[in-house]
Amino acid sequence: MDGVIRGRDVLANARLIVAEFGLRCLLRCLRVCLMGPRTTFLDCIWEKQK
Repeated sequence: MDGVIRGRDVLANARLIVAEFGLRCLLRCLRVCLMGPRTTFLDCIWEKQK
């Protein structure tokens, strides 16, 4: 188990992600899958504080 989120996992569970974490979280996850560095789901759902 790698722990890194994949685009197909995000798309397969998009409805659940939106229901539990919101649309903003789904969009962050999709952005990370498409162009960001490899990361875990937990890193993706928690916004980094500046």
